[in-house]
Amino acid sequence: MPDGPAPPVDFDELQRRLDEVEAQLGEAPRGGDRRRALMAERARALAAPREAVSEDALPLLVFTLGGVSHAVEVEAVVQVLEARGLQRLVATPPWLLGALVARGRVVPVLDLRRRLGLARGLGDLGKVLVVEHDGELVGIAVEGLEGRRDVARRTLSEAASPLRWRGADGLAVLELSALLAPRGLG
Repeated sequence: MPDGPAPPVDFDELQRRLDEVEAQLGEAPRGGDRRRALMAERARALAAPREAVSEDALPLLVFTLGGVSHAVEVEAVVQVLEARGLQRLVATPPWLLGALVARGRVVPVLDLRRRLGLARGLGDLGKVLVVEHDGELVGIAVEGLEGRRDVARRTLSEAASPLRWRGADGLAVLELSALLAPRGLG
């Protein structure tokens, strides 16, 4: 313990120092404000179109199935999941791989390779596209994703069912209503 009384407190000096620190803090951006500004800037950058998209462009999600590039319209895609969450089902037709949970719902996952006349392999389906068709969620097992591609409609030509269009580069755009109808699966 120190000997003698404590020195007197200079309250005016303490108030002056407190005012200085508050002024400095007011000038510096706060951590939360800086973080929010940074996140808003990133969101704007991600939302901005990467390149000018013409009005006649069709936004497609391109994927590989049977070693061939296929696509579905982006507006039909609800979610993309890893296939490792797939639960096999017993006593099901070969085109029904199993089910997984997406958006809190059990979703059947289909193998469309047979329907499309494509080669089949075991264990090569790594992703599941969850699409909405007639108000129902359905999973389509695919080998991998190539990404989004905006394709000019004028470069697409009509194709025979179960395809909707064929691109000049061979891209096959699926007609979901033809593929997912009960008669189209069997």
